[in-house]
Parts: sequence; structure tokens; C-alpha cells
Amino acid sequence: MKRRVMVLALLLDALGEPPPPLHPVVWMGNFLKWARRQWQAEQPGSRRLEGAAWWSVGALAAGGAGLSAARLPWLAQGVLLKPLLARRALFGAAGEVARALTAENLPEARRLLAWHLVSRDTAELSASEVAAAVIESVSENLSDSVIAPLLAYRWGGLGAAALYRYANTADAMWGYRTPDLEDAGRCAARADDALNLLPSRLTAGCAALAAGLPGFAGRAAWNIWRSDARSTSSPNAGQPMSVFAGALGVRLEKRGNYVLNAAGRAPDVQDVWRALRLARWTLALALGLLLAGRSRLA
Repeated sequence: MKRRVMVLALLLDALGEPPPPLHPVVWMGNFLKWARRQWQAEQPGSRRLEGAAWWSVGALAAGGAGLSAARLPWLAQGVLLKPLLARRALFGAAGEVARALTAENLPEARRLLAWHLVSRDTAELSASEVAAAVIESVSENLSDSVIAPLLAYRWGGLGAAALYRYANTADAMWGYRTPDLEDAGRCAARADDALNLLPSRLTAGCAALAAGLPGFAGRAAWNIWRSDARSTSSPNAGQPMSVFAGALGVRLEKRGNYVLNAAGRAPDVQDVWRALRLARWTLALALGLLLAGRSRLA
């Protein structure tokens, strides 16, 4: 049954996102915003405990809701799994930025990049840096937003998929090293790191295999994965990003943070389209493995 559910969810994803009032990830985000307004602790240790407590409340609610839906017919489960994925949204957002770059409209490309894909300041990015940021987002979010929730569902059903999506959303909203989030958001950041250890490496491995196809640099993908995967502050983001950098032969750099494939050339808009092609092949390989594998639950 799980195989049918995953395939159905991906097919439904082609239709786009449900309206915000019906979107479970929007509900998760609304809870996280509300919970943050409830924080009152002032000392670092108390902030960590308070953040962990509120994170746990949301995790129990998300996981419990998923578990309660686990006995529904497979068609209903496919409908519920779909909004926990974001394949079309990710590829569509990357395509929008690429089209703006193709039209040489750098201000619009920067705006779309900040609106859809990254939280960093994009106002001063060059066209090459915009292209690099899109490639980084495609590779990282292919794991976070598509392969990871599919893997969670394959392993533990809707409960695990909902819990994963909640944890990933919490990290996106709370997991920053800023004065107001450094302590309270620590649980969210650590939980997301732990839950993405396997999906990020599965994504990287499938991308390295896909890089053997014509148009990519297969050997470089493996070499850069081995040498640069740990160059990012995140234990997971550098896994697929380094493979994409090697496969495309490009240098991916976030100023003051990391450089992947330092000897690579500066990326351009054509590399964004190549990255999307590589991402589609990577997803196809990962899906094949997930459909062929045995799940923990029947």
C-alpha cells in the first residue's frame, strides 16, 4: 500500500499546493509563530528548556495527527501525504529565478530567490551568485522537501512523515544563531539535524549515481562529495550540495560560510537548468530505491 500512496502523492504534487487554510505545513507554521510569542524565559538554560517544551508540543500534535490518519484508505493517505512534499514548488521556484536570469533581469532574479528559496540577503548578489544559490537550494531542498518526507513515510507512515515535516519547518523558523533564537531554537535545530542524517546522504548518493549520465561529471561528483561534504556548518546540507557542485563542475560559495568545489568555474543560468535535470534523475533513483525497499511498518 505504501508504494501506491507515495506514487499518488507525487502525482498529486504536479497539481500544485492546496490553499493555505487547508495546508498542514501552514498549520505547523502558524503554531510555531504562536508558540514563539509565548516564550518568556530570560536565562539561556531556561530558554533551551522552554523552546524544547514548545517544540515537543507541536511534534506530538503533528505526529499524533499523522498516526490517527494511518488507518485511512490508501487514496486518502496519498492526498494527505501530498502537502508534506514540495517537489513542484521547489522546481517551479528555481525555474522562475532561472527565467529571470535568462532575461538578464538581475533585480527580479534576486527578488524571486529571496522570496522562494533562501533567507540570506540577496540585494548585492551577482548573477553567478544567484545561480549558485539556486543550485544550492535545489540540491539541499530536494532532500529536505521531497526525499526526506518520502523516506519518513516509507519507514513509519503518515505519523513519521508529519513529524519530519514539522521538525523541518521548526528548524526553518527557529533554527538560527541569532540572540533571540540561539537558545530557544536549539532543540529545533538539533532535531532537524538528526532527522536529516540519512535523507541527505541518500540524496547525495543518488545524485552521485545520476551524475554518471551524459552531461555531468560523474567522477568529480564522487570526489567533491568525499572532500567537501563537511565544509558547511550543517552536518547535512553539504552532502547533496557538494555532489551537485562536482557533477556540474561549478564552484558553490556562500560568502563567509563555505566554498564547495573551489576549483570549479562560476555557475551561470545554464547550470541551474542542468541542476534541475540532475535533481529529477536523483529523485527518480531515490524513489526507485524507496519503492523497492521494505518498510518498517506494513
